[in-house]
Amino acid sequence: MDFKDMQPETLLAQAGGAIDMQSGGVVPPIQPATTYARDENYTPLNADNIYSRPHNDVVRQAEHVLAELEGGAAGLLFPSGMAAIAALFRTVPSGGRVIIQSGIYWNTTKWIREFCARRQIVVEEVDASDAAALAAMCSAGPANIVWVETPSNPWLKVTDLAAAKKAADSCGALLAVDSTAASPILTNPLKLGADIVMHSTTKVINGHSDVLGGVLVTKEVTPVWQEIEIDRAGAGAVMGPFEAWLLLRGMRTLALRVDRMVDNAMKVAHYLEDHPQVESVLFPGLESHPQHALAKAQMPGGAGFLMSFLVKGSRETALQVAGKMKLFHRATSLGGVESLVEHRHTIEPHTGIPETLLRISIGVENADDLIADLGQAMGQ
Repeated sequence: MDFKDMQPETLLAQAGGAIDMQSGGVVPPIQPATTYARDENYTPLNADNIYSRPHNDVVRQAEHVLAELEGGAAGLLFPSGMAAIAALFRTVPSGGRVIIQSGIYWNTTKWIREFCARRQIVVEEVDASDAAALAAMCSAGPANIVWVETPSNPWLKVTDLAAAKKAADSCGALLAVDSTAASPILTNPLKLGADIVMHSTTKVINGHSDVLGGVLVTKEVTPVWQEIEIDRAGAGAVMGPFEAWLLLRGMRTLALRVDRMVDNAMKVAHYLEDHPQVESVLFPGLESHPQHALAKAQMPGGAGFLMSFLVKGSRETALQVAGKMKLFHRATSLGGVESLVEHRHTIEPHTGIPETLLRISIGVENADDLIADLGQAMGQ
């Protein structure tokens, strides 16, 4: 049976066919070698392996699983999500133009602004969840990349990817999507029109808060994709074999974890929406969310595990709530098995984040325990 014909849960549990035929082991081996031998005629013993910077079996195996999950032609792993983003944007020539979504993960915005300033690349920012605004921005002239993030972090806005693709096509740009907060289980952007999808695999794909990583998956192998592949091999922005093995190990339970996290998130969101100390909840799974219908269509398996909510009161009130939490760890990340809370204004006060906003990432704990923790932190 071809793994292309299998459902995501099966593909992940089998790790894309992980049996080591040499030993019979049911998990892939780790090959830590930095270089590979040749025979007496100087022919590589394995034609696929010359040097570890671009060549490692377990790295390729993890890339294959991720590409299959997204329905893409190929995948490339990087040592972080930001390294993956950087590899894509390095394909934009000096004097080019990129259009990026506003109100997304701050480090993405910051890095793109600074990189493009050094390269004399025009950067224009737009609320991509407003399809008309994105279309208008694209119609202003040619562009190289349209970059969107859906759901967005920390505002939890949802971008219509079919409309975004139409807008990108109108200006000759690639549509690239950061789908970290959705995961390949909930959304497959390539199937909705995107040309390239990016994930910070540090987050829910690994799911255990112990591996940095990023991945790009392409719909088709194009000249731009080949440029990224060559640049990665030459510049050395590669994931090591131990990290790739841990990532593959974490992915085996991805579908199970996401299913539990999505279920927990809905219960938590409903609780928060009804809490008298909560001003509003930003979560596309709620019917009150302005893009709930779009989220339901693009994310049929659920609206994810990330949400933000605004506490009634002041900055001090929000910090007190976060400080009283016992199960939610006060830490910066998302998508792990453990639930996290973050006061975003402390991290990025210059971005217009409300002082009362708390972002939470829902883990795999018992939902009743998480709700009880939120309740005691806010006062029942």
